[in-house]
This record gives sequence, structure tokens and C-alpha cells, in this order.
Amino acid sequence: MKKIALFVMALMISVAANAQFEQGKKYTGASLSGLDLSYSGSEKGHLNLQAKGGYLLMDNIMATGQLTYETQTDISDCISIGAGGRYYIVQNGIYLGAGLNYKHSDGYDDLLPTVQVGYAFFLNGSVTVEPEIYYEQSFKNHKDFSKVGFRIGLGIYF
Repeated sequence: MKKIALFVMALMISVAANAQFEQGKKYTGASLSGLDLSYSGSEKGHLNLQAKGGYLLMDNIMATGQLTYETQTDISDCISIGAGGRYYIVQNGIYLGAGLNYKHSDGYDDLLPTVQVGYAFFLNGSVTVEPEIYYEQSFKNHKDFSKVGFRIGLGIYF
């Protein structure tokens, strides 16, 4: 009997997760990185706040847009805007992402292709905690402005 109950619970959880990544769903989220959770050759310390929005174009495939504010100890503050996409793997919450960001600060402009891998952990039917590992490749100065890091975010699927 316990095995049947566990099977039914697992089935219900997988069906609930499956419904979140269907075509037509919208997404909004915010994330935080920095606090020495990322590394690049030019930074001593930084804080990065990011707002994201998205739309599931088809099951498991989301188009995203983002706006980011970054404050750093050794160079001027940056603002970036970007677009990209996510692919949710087999409805389990793990996703792969890619995008292109335009970064601007005083005397500095750059295009940064980015890749991410993360997990959408559902707290309830629509709210997620989303840990993510990311890499940004700079075209300006590869070793100083390219970055690998960890960010944590909250998301809402509706």
C-alpha cells in the first residue's frame, strides 16, 4: 500500500511540474548574484540584481528578456539589457539557457554571450526558487571581463 501511495504522489508531482512549462505560460523573476559568488579577472567584489521576464513559446521552450544593475568596487556601476531563451529538460525543472547581453557603464560598452544551467524548484504551484550557474564571455577583454558565477532567484509562472 505504501508503494502505491508513493507512486500516486510522485505521479501528482510530475503532472503539476509538467503543467508549469506549457506553451502560453508567462514568467517573471528576480535574482541576486555577487557577494563574492562569481569570479572575473577585474573584480574585487560586486553585487548584481537582475529582473527577468519570459514567455513559453512552446512546451519547454521559453523566450526571456532581462534588465540587470551591477555595482562593483573597482569600476563604475553597470546596467545591462539582454534577450535569450531557456530549454526545460524533460519537465523536471532543470533548464539550459543562452542569451546575449549589452552592458553599459561610463566609458565601457560590451556584448556578452551568456550560458546558464539552473533548476526551477517549485515552492507551490507557481512560485520557484531558481539557483543557477552562469558564464558570460566578454568581447572586450576576455580575462578581465568574462565571468563565471552563481546566482539565486525567485520566479513566478502564471
